[in-house]
Amino acid sequence: MRHYPAGVTIVTLNSEQGPVGFTATSFASLSAQPPLISFNIAETSSSIEPMLRAESLVVHFLGEHQKHLAQRFSRTAEERFTDRSLWTTLGSGEPVLHGTPIWVRATVHQLIPIGDHTLVIGLVTQVHDNTENSPAVGPLVYYNGAYHRAEIAD
Repeated sequence: MRHYPAGVTIVTLNSEQGPVGFTATSFASLSAQPPLISFNIAETSSSIEPMLRAESLVVHFLGEHQKHLAQRFSRTAEERFTDRSLWTTLGSGEPVLHGTPIWVRATVHQLIPIGDHTLVIGLVTQVHDNTENSPAVGPLVYYNGAYHRAEIAD
């Protein structure tokens, strides 16, 4: 699967122990009506237990300028939220990363254990899009074990 390019997202949520987040390249749009999204999380992830208890989450669609965030949220959980200048909290409690071109807030609609992962299905409740009809930056892509800048053709 290393040879299939994927968009890079970061999923964030609030837990009893504080903010939780992780990099995910398995994001997909499932349905327009109702607006459903999905992603997978490994059963071995340090974020799995908070994810299984979460009621809501935010999925950030990373731009090419946010490779440092993708790398940060792929490291140990203790390092992810240490720099308070990188994020703020929504009124509903979820952490939101600064400078993200697009993010969606969703309530957890369904959790499906499948193989060594859990498929998370979310019902979108809020969309933040600051691209104003054209992307300000290209999307961050993960391909063959590395992050890449996607070339956008006119």
